[in-house]
Parts: sequence; structure tokens; C-alpha cells
Amino acid sequence: MTYNVALSTKKNLGFMTSEQFIQSGLRTVEMEAKAIGELNRRIDKEFCLACETILSCEGRVVVTGMGKSGHIGNKIAATLASTGTPAFFVHPGEACHGDLGMITKNDVVLAISNSGNTAEVVTLLPLIKRLGIPLISMTGDAQSTLAEAACANLDIAVTSEACPLNLAPTTSTTVTLVMGDALAIALLESRGFSAEDFAFSHPSGALGRKLLLKVSDIMHKDNEVPRVALETPLQNALLEMTEKGFGLTTVVDAEGKLLGVFTDGDLRRVIDAKTDLSTAITKDVMSDSPKTISHDILAAEALTIMEQSSITALIVEDHSKHPVGVLHMHDILRAGVV
Repeated sequence: MTYNVALSTKKNLGFMTSEQFIQSGLRTVEMEAKAIGELNRRIDKEFCLACETILSCEGRVVVTGMGKSGHIGNKIAATLASTGTPAFFVHPGEACHGDLGMITKNDVVLAISNSGNTAEVVTLLPLIKRLGIPLISMTGDAQSTLAEAACANLDIAVTSEACPLNLAPTTSTTVTLVMGDALAIALLESRGFSAEDFAFSHPSGALGRKLLLKVSDIMHKDNEVPRVALETPLQNALLEMTEKGFGLTTVVDAEGKLLGVFTDGDLRRVIDAKTDLSTAITKDVMSDSPKTISHDILAAEALTIMEQSSITALIVEDHSKHPVGVLHMHDILRAGVV
């Protein structure tokens, strides 16, 4: 049985050569790219009206669509929600069986149907009208039932699908998705939605950590910060470095203000210069211009400074020039910022 299946699969693969697979793929990409290009002239007054309608909405954008349009609608709703426009998806079939109760009089409905006549979506029109809420449509037919009922219709018409049978939604779903992205980004820019706003809706992922996590959240502080005085023998400074494990020690004055730093790199230079480690004093071998950062900058910014300076640790300094922390690259990696 397995042998027969394998033979059958091998036989089916023989219908196209490698070159034909490539040509088929390229044809699809070219068709869809061309269809996307044709959207340029459709970012028009209807698009502006759709944006204005959503911006004036006090509730949420309720996205609905059937079949492949529904899958795309789900993604559009997710994109809107994560870019400052509260939105969610409602399946039109479920809406007719109770989920319509999720829609309030403060909402806006964004209905997607390539034909503009999808039965499950059209069935909702009297109910939407009864609620008295605005309807925005995405259709491929400006004369369709759905488009005629909408206050704004976004034209997603395509000449043909990438499917050689012109049946499977391919080009049309791509165009719909791009139109949805255009809508979401226009709304994002109009609201002045910032990177920090975006991070608050993505707090658990690497993106959220990159945009929200500050140096103060992950730095080593208090007794973990290596400190030695100017007159400290270099041997003792090396012990402090080894104990704290950052490959450096801060050098401070009597008031605890930062005067310099001694690092693994400085140690290599001292050894290369054949300096007597047993008699050397820290002030004579330290670097007096250490790289420092503030505790309130983003950890991602600190990582950029490390990369640009080719170092693995930074001293965190307060406004009075006191070293209050140390941030190592390992801390940033463990926090999942990158």
C-alpha cells in the first residue's frame, strides 16, 4: 500500500518539470503584484470616507466576511486592533445565531465580500441598518448589494485570480489584505500611534520587550556593582572584577563619583606593556572616559551602544555621576530583547 502511494506521488510529480514549477510561481507573483499596483488609483475619496467614519467611531470596528474573505477579515481585524483601532472579527453565520449581540450602536461594521452578494453577509444588512450603525464594504463590484448598502465602498476588484481556473480566491484575497493594511496604517498615522503604543499591545513578545524593557529593569545594582578607589592596588581591583564577574570595575572618588573604569581590555594592555601587576595602582592604568548610560533608556538602545563601541558591558550612571548599575550584554540576551 505504501509502495503504491509512493509510486502514485512520484507519477503525479512528473506532470511538471522544475522549470515549470518556477514559471508557475513567478506567474502568480507577477499577477498579484500587478493587481496590487492597480490599487493605487483606488485610494480615493471612498477610502478617505472609510477612514473618517472609523475615526469618528466611539466603539469598535466589527469585521465580517465569509470563507476566504473571512480569513482575511480576521487578519485585518487583528492588524487594526494592534495599531490603535479597536476591532474584532465576527463570523456572519454565527452573527445570525446570537453573535450579533456583540455589536453595539457605537460600532462600525466592515464587511468583506468579493462578489458583494455573499448570502450570509447580505443577510446581516437589515440588522445593521436597524442598529443604525455605519457600514463600510470591501467588494469587487461597486454595483453589488453590499456596496450599495455601504456608506463607503473600498474597491478590491481584480481582473482574474492567479488560479488558472479563475476560481480559487488568490489575487482577490491578496488585494483585500493590502487594502486592509492601507486602511490600518492610515488610521495609525492619523491617531499619532507610537512605537510605545504598539509595544503596549505586544507586551509578551520580543517586540514588546525591545520597545518597553528599560535598563533599570535588568541592570545589576547596589552591592553587585564593582567599585574600587583611585589608590586601590591593581591586584585588589582584579579581585573585585573577578568577584563581580562583569569584566570591569568602576573607579570612584571618596564621594562615590565615577572617575574611570578598568576592564579586561585594560588588563591586556597592561600585560602587553609588561607592567608589574604587583605594584601597579588602579589610577595609573584605568581608562578615564568610560562609556556610561542612564537607567531610563531602553535596553535595546543600550545594546546598540555596546555593538557600536564593541564592548560587552556598560556602566549605569545617575545624574550626580555615581555608578548605580552595570548592564552586561548577557543580561539583554537573557531578557529576550534580541
